[in-house]
Amino acid sequence: MAVDEKTLAILACPLCKGKLIWVAKKSELVCRGDRLAYPVRNDIPMLLSHEARELSREELEQLPS
Repeated sequence: MAVDEKTLAILACPLCKGKLIWVAKKSELVCRGDRLAYPVRNDIPMLLSHEARELSREELEQLPS
């Protein structure tokens, strides 16, 4: 799945309501503020807190600005 700019503009982190970043390599939507990565499965973003995984500091540093 490729998340287009329009879709990305309306999606938000379910916890902090912050902006999400699309990481195509891992098919994840990332929230920098909460340090969480939400998976995208079968073209559906799993924006549930129990589906998210915590990101390490190294993973956060590798994300685009």
